[in-house]
Amino acid sequence: MPDLSQEENAVAVNSLRSAIMRLTRRLRHQRVDESLSPTEMSVLGTLFRCGPLGPGELARKEHVQPPSMTRIVAMLETKGLVRLEPHPEDRRQKVVSQTEQAEAMLEESRRKRNAWLAELAAGLSEEEWATLRDAAPVLEKLAHLPMSEAHHADGRR
Repeated sequence: MPDLSQEENAVAVNSLRSAIMRLTRRLRHQRVDESLSPTEMSVLGTLFRCGPLGPGELARKEHVQPPSMTRIVAMLETKGLVRLEPHPEDRRQKVVSQTEQAEAMLEESRRKRNAWLAELAAGLSEEEWATLRDAAPVLEKLAHLPMSEAHHADGRR
């Protein structure tokens, strides 16, 4: 973990946090379907990346409580974006999978957001773009690193 008592690290962490938050807000405005919340879009993205999941596993991956995920899945099901099917090994459980409608919407959303981000990146120098391109896998890793219980400042998952 970076030592935040060192000013250089504290400044870098603060700058990274601030830039990610601003960029995230701007990307959210590039949505294809305004009726979906960012959380609902995130759930669909997780199902796209991971395939069908049980509601509990989906809640863990999305860092929300299971009752919240139950409500999110119910709303997505009502909108025709996910379906609940019996678990292949334990018929008492359900598996959540995305529908073809969700896949098409996600693809259009990715296309729109990628085009917007590419247009924004056109304002960077070649050197800045190369640095950002090289940092992309590290940022992806950072976005998916689990937090250990010892590192949760607020005690939540």
